[in-house]
Amino acid sequence: MPEPTSRTGPTGHTSRRGLLFGTAAVSAGALLAGCTSNDTKNEKTAANSQPAADDKPGKHVTIGFAGPQADHGWLNAINDNAKSRAKKYADVTLEITEGSNDTAAQIGQIETLINKKVDVLVVLPADGAALTQVGLKAMRAGIPVVNLDRIFSSPQAYRCWIGGDNYGMGLSAGHYIGEKLKDKKNARVIELAGLDNLELTKQRTQGFDAALKNYPNVKKVARQAAEFTVESGQAKMAQLLQAQPKFDALWNHDDDQGVGALRAIKQAGRDDFLMVGGAGALSAFQAIDADNSVLKATVLYPPTMAASAIDLARALGQGKGVGGLAEFEIPASLTLYSAVVDKDNVQQYMATGFK
Repeated sequence: MPEPTSRTGPTGHTSRRGLLFGTAAVSAGALLAGCTSNDTKNEKTAANSQPAADDKPGKHVTIGFAGPQADHGWLNAINDNAKSRAKKYADVTLEITEGSNDTAAQIGQIETLINKKVDVLVVLPADGAALTQVGLKAMRAGIPVVNLDRIFSSPQAYRCWIGGDNYGMGLSAGHYIGEKLKDKKNARVIELAGLDNLELTKQRTQGFDAALKNYPNVKKVARQAAEFTVESGQAKMAQLLQAQPKFDALWNHDDDQGVGALRAIKQAGRDDFLMVGGAGALSAFQAIDADNSVLKATVLYPPTMAASAIDLARALGQGKGVGGLAEFEIPASLTLYSAVVDKDNVQQYMATGFK
């Protein structure tokens, strides 16, 4: 979550769907049998017999979807990804709540879905700890829960967790910048962070610092916290520019506040460093593609996780596993990779950018 009301954690993006739910996966059991015996007539393995979720219509599944108020581009994209993915399946009905940042209101919305006896719940809680009890209530009622991004306090409150990797964002940003500056003597780096009272912000900084340790010639000389908004990004970036007249790279935790940061950079007439963003906003992808600003890359915290959550919920409701894996059940958790998007691959991700 780059903003206080979103994540802590491509609609139709073929590579991810193919990895998770493809039907062309090789049987791990068959491979094992091939290594141990030439006669496999009597061999039966999970991979050979367990149906995996695919695009073919199956048992009808009603999925209840509850998230916080969509007051940020990333959260809007979460809702859009969930709705779009559900529409792909003739055997899925999506019951989606209005969304609220008030924990009591969101609990009430989830309890309504429980009372409707939906088959599976997908929940992105406004506050994971505060909503743990209602997750437990759903699980005890026999409704499996896919916990999206902000994690509940107890693993008993969900069947599967899927979300982003805040520490991984920092690692990816740090390694990208480090590689760009590895041949520069006494390279200087600054960081425009998010809200410092959020654990996710601390994790992003920790990952960034850990990555930079691999580059002894690179030193982080300044860090400024912003508030995941355009206005705060502009104000805090202006302060950083004034305090740091010379540096080589900037990592900004969030592409929304990055819009403001880029305004401040342009107003200051600066173009003597490279900038890396975070999250995967469409505006960032477009700027990277245009290649006419300091913004050269962004590290992903993909809202496509909501589409994958729908896939997982559908598989749960149909009692199916995940294509490409031998296990009978879907995994207990899935942490998404924070890929780097730059000029070389931005077109691949353009359709996933959030507004």
